[in-house]
Amino acid sequence: MDLYNKIQEAQAFVRSRTQQPVEVGLVLGSGLGGLADSVENAVHIPYLDIPHLAPATVMGHAGELVVGHLEGVQVVVMKGRLHYYEGYTMEQVTFPTRLIRSLGADTLIVTNSCGGLNPSYVAGDMMLIRDHINHMGDNPLIGPNDDRLGPRFPPMSRAYPQDMRQRARAAAAANHIQLQEGVYLGLTGPSFETPAEILSFQRMGADALGMSTVPEVIVANHMGMKVLGLACVTNVLHDGPSNDTHVEVLDMAARTSAKMLTVLRASLQSMAREKR
Repeated sequence: MDLYNKIQEAQAFVRSRTQQPVEVGLVLGSGLGGLADSVENAVHIPYLDIPHLAPATVMGHAGELVVGHLEGVQVVVMKGRLHYYEGYTMEQVTFPTRLIRSLGADTLIVTNSCGGLNPSYVAGDMMLIRDHINHMGDNPLIGPNDDRLGPRFPPMSRAYPQDMRQRARAAAAANHIQLQEGVYLGLTGPSFETPAEILSFQRMGADALGMSTVPEVIVANHMGMKVLGLACVTNVLHDGPSNDTHVEVLDMAARTSAKMLTVLRASLQSMAREKR
């Protein structure tokens, strides 16, 4: 079965569980799954039940699709994401994004935990993603292109549109939350970075790095979606490699999640007001 028909089959399954319309898709990174518990009129669908959707295997990623109503917006929420380092193909990693688009969402909000490279960043900061560097050595669009999904050569010059970033800036300012803004570098992981790698990434112009987000954003742009990217700086690397474990990263993400959730909620409220 080709990718397009896999998406249609997965979409039909979700629609057999709920007919609620969908406007915005949210991908919740490490420590942010609690937002999905606030969705009203929620329908919860485990990834394992959805045809062609791989299960989440990483601690801190529940592996559940939640469809419902949040802050005046009809949403579909990925409670936990898939990562390339789990051994999945890029098609599998980005399949949920394509499913979200097929359900009707024209906007994608992606969140993640990241390591800070910019010397001005401290653990607990939030970073609005202005741009990214794909350092994963792969691209989810490699292979035959299906024009039903998007163009062969999608532009990435506006991967994170200015109007979406301005919405997040306004949401942060209204709630007195400091919001950094920078370039996110995507790596495969799962090993953390060496001192030489950190130095080279800083010289490349990256402000933060992580092991997700870039494939989903590429595919979202391929399908014509608008993207907002928010990252939680769980540890800093500008003084050298961090010895933090994944458990410690999750702990920091959980402790700083309130700020992220506030900005997410306020951004959704702004979208709801705009559509009235």
